[in-house]
This record gives sequence, C-alpha cells and structure tokens, in this order.
Amino acid sequence: MNSDRSRGGWRSFPFIIGSTAGMSVGGAGIIGNLIVYLIREFNVKSINAAQVGNVANGSSSLFPIVAAIMADSFFGPFSVALLSSFLSFLGTVIFVLTTIIGSLKPKPCNNGSNACKPPSKFQYAILYGGIALCALGFGGARFTTASLGANQFNETKHHDIFFNWFFLTLYIASVVSFTAIFYIQDNISWAWGFGICSVATFIGLIILVLGYRFYRLHKPQGSAFLDLARVLVASIRKWKSQLSSTAKDYYIAKDETLPIQPATTPGKRLRFFNRAALITDGDLQSDGSIGKPWRLCTVQQVENFKAIIGILPLWSSSIFLSVPIGIQASMTVLQALATDRQIGQYFNFPAGSISVIPLISTSIFLTFLDRVVWPAWNKFSGKSPTTLQRIGTGHVLNVLGMAASALVESKRLKMVHSNPSTTMSILWLLPALVLVGIGESFHFPAQVAFYYQQLPQSLRSTSTAMISMIIGISFYLSTALIDQVQKSTDWLPDNINDGKLDHFYWMMVFIGGINFLYYLLCSTLYKHTKM
Repeated sequence: MNSDRSRGGWRSFPFIIGSTAGMSVGGAGIIGNLIVYLIREFNVKSINAAQVGNVANGSSSLFPIVAAIMADSFFGPFSVALLSSFLSFLGTVIFVLTTIIGSLKPKPCNNGSNACKPPSKFQYAILYGGIALCALGFGGARFTTASLGANQFNETKHHDIFFNWFFLTLYIASVVSFTAIFYIQDNISWAWGFGICSVATFIGLIILVLGYRFYRLHKPQGSAFLDLARVLVASIRKWKSQLSSTAKDYYIAKDETLPIQPATTPGKRLRFFNRAALITDGDLQSDGSIGKPWRLCTVQQVENFKAIIGILPLWSSSIFLSVPIGIQASMTVLQALATDRQIGQYFNFPAGSISVIPLISTSIFLTFLDRVVWPAWNKFSGKSPTTLQRIGTGHVLNVLGMAASALVESKRLKMVHSNPSTTMSILWLLPALVLVGIGESFHFPAQVAFYYQQLPQSLRSTSTAMISMIIGISFYLSTALIDQVQKSTDWLPDNINDGKLDHFYWMMVFIGGINFLYYLLCSTLYKHTKM
C-alpha cells in the first residue's frame, strides 16, 4: 500500500480531471437538452418542460450538499463520488431505454397539436426515475470530486489553480455536450445522443477508480453538523452564564486531531456562542472529559460554528446572483425555439445548444484570466485580486447580461408584432449569454475557493458544495418565480410570442441590482477567518 507521501499532489490531477470530464459530458448531455426532449418526444408543453428542466437542474445542484455531508461525516469524498458516478450511469441507461423501447414514451405528434397524447403515469415514472438518478448522481459526483481533488494539495495557491482547471474542465466538457451531442440528438438520433452520454459517464467512473492508488484519502471526522447543533443547543442552555476572559475557563479537547492547530481561546465575534465552550459545574467527568456533550463543546467546535454563521450572509447574496442565471437558462431555450436558427446554408442551430454560449465564454475567459489578467494584475499591483473582488465583478456582469436579454427580447417581440412572418436570428441572443458567461468566470471559481478556504477543514466537502447548493436553491426559486409570474401576469403564456418576457428580464435586472448592493454590504462587513 502506498504511503501518504506518495499520494496526492499533481500526480492525482489527471484522474480527477478525467473523471470530471466524463461525468460532465454525460450529465450535461442528458439534463442540458431535457427541455427539448420533453417537448418533442414526451409531448410536454413548453412552460411545463422549462419547469421540469429547472427542477432537474435544481436537484443536481442541491444533492451535492447531501453528498458532501455524507462525505465529510461518514464515508469520505472518494466513496461518495464513486457511488454518485454509478447512479448517474444508471440514469443515463434509463434515458437510452426511453428512446429505443416504444412503450416508455407517448406516440409522436405534430408539435403544438391539441391531439398530442400526454405521457402515461408509467411513462412519467420511468422518465422521472431517469431524471432523478442523473440529477442526483451527476450532482453528487461533481463537487465531491472537486473536494477530493482539492484535498490533494496543501497550499492555497494550488487550491486556486486546481479550482480554475476544475471549472475549465467542467465547462469545456459541457460545451462538447451542448454542441456535438445536442446536434446528434436533434438531427440524427436521441438514442445515439443518450448512448454517447452513457458511455462518457461510464468512462468517467472507470477513470475515477483507476486513480484510487494516487489519491490522498482524508478520513471522515464524524458528523460535523452534529457538532454544530451541539454548539447551538449548549449556547442556548447556558444563555444566563457569565462569560469569562480567562482561557482556562473554556474547554479544549486533549485529543484534538484536526489538521490545523485547534483554537485555544474563543474569538470575540459572536461572543454569545462562546458559552458553549464555557466550563460550568457538572460539565466534566472526573477524568476531565466531557460529561454532557449537549451542554459543553470544545473551543474549536465553537469557532467552526461561528465560521459557518459568519459566512451565511455572503452565501445568501449568491442565491439571488444565480436565480437570474437559472431563469435565463430555461427561457433562452424557449426564445431559441422562436427564432430563426438557420446559420449559413446547411447548419440549423439546435435550440438546446444555445446554453453552450455562456459555457464557451466562461471557458475562454477562465483561461484568459488565469494566464493573462491575474499575472498582469499581480505584476503591477504586487498582489492578486481577492476572491470577494472577483465575486463582486461577477455580480455586475450578471446584471448587465440580464439587461441585454431584456433589450433583445423587447426587439424580438416588436419584430413579431409588426410583421408575424419575420423571425429574429438566433445570433441576437448571443451577446447577453456571453456577458453572463464572463460573469461566471469571475464568480463561480472564486466562490468555491472562498468557501473552501474560509470554512473549517472538517467541512471540506461541504465547503465546495456550498456553491452547488446555491445553484440548486436558485433553480427551485426560479421555478417558483416563473410559476408565480405566470399566474399573476400575462408575461409568460405557452406561446412566448404572445407574452412579455422582456418585462420578466427587467424584473431580474432590478432584483440583481438590489442584491449587488446587499453583497457589497456583506463583503465589507465580513472578517476572514483564515488566510
């Protein structure tokens, strides 16, 4: 068996990245074109298909936090990534079966016809089973693999480099799915398209396993979230106790095994929770160990809890950064279906592939930032931009992208209403998506690096899943928001040519602007817990 010194570092990098590439090609190829598949093959109405797509995206982004808790507390990131990869593979197989077994989907009909037969309950059950396995598996593998990869390095600069390459791989793999695989699905065969996704997922699974001998495996340290709950309960139970300024009055575990030097005295911020580590009568047994774990915690557990609490305002600001992205991801597909997608004499742009534009712009700018902008910034200023500065820049670019979407949709609707026979070119949708993609190159990697560096080391997998949880909540919120707007206004009918989607985008601009001000306040008040 290899020693720990022979594990980790850049020798494990090809396996982490290779697995990420395979899983991303498979996952994006299924979930990314789900809206079009539902409309064309399952006779689902457009807005309903967009809602299902949002739920699928939300699930694939929320499950990583569950997977991260399992990895941190019980099984470790490798085991959870392995199981998640296998579940994703099973999901892709189910999608392949829906394309080759006629009884698993409704009979085809003309798009928009009132005679279209909806799927049966059995067909819905099989479909949703495949969606669930793909969403949960892909989501669980994606950021748990990111934690596994980051765990191979000790230095912060290596973490930053790894996360940049991780996201670059994620986006490039998605670009492959959103172009080549979507084209195969739309123009050749859904069976071939989903089959390629299944093969790619299986290859990613095999690569993950092959790298096992090179991974530095961190043992789970028990339920860190249970420790956090104990801090909250102990603080409340001792709310009348007087805080002390003497270090010996606070409990420090004698067998503290955390990789970093444990705190010996509680910090001054959020001092109320220091009571959880305050030693009072009856808290300790005769041998000096904790007698009542729900009444006394270690100083390190208290500081871990306060780190979580301190980061929550910044984390919440990122939710409304991602809500417009989720809305744009689904609505742009509907816009693409209503545009002229013919480019040149022979190429018809697949509607689902419109989402490739922000992925391409993100991939290009991630490379540009890493190789040109950040080195130049460091050369002239003597330091690199902070993660919070990069996230803030992403906020601004995201708002500008929503404003561009609103302007383009307003122009498209004017063209349709003035002359119904004219159709706007799909190329008009590109500038707004490029802006959003550039924004993602700033804020997504920066957010993952920020949470990884700021949260306790006992929550490493959870920290990388924080951004995924944000995306998941955002997709669910965007689904609820679309549903509410559809009920209370005339902006989102089934035929978007009869609606006012531009008004919806302007509402996103307003929400994004308010949220940016909130982010500025949170980032100004935030105090870093460690470097």
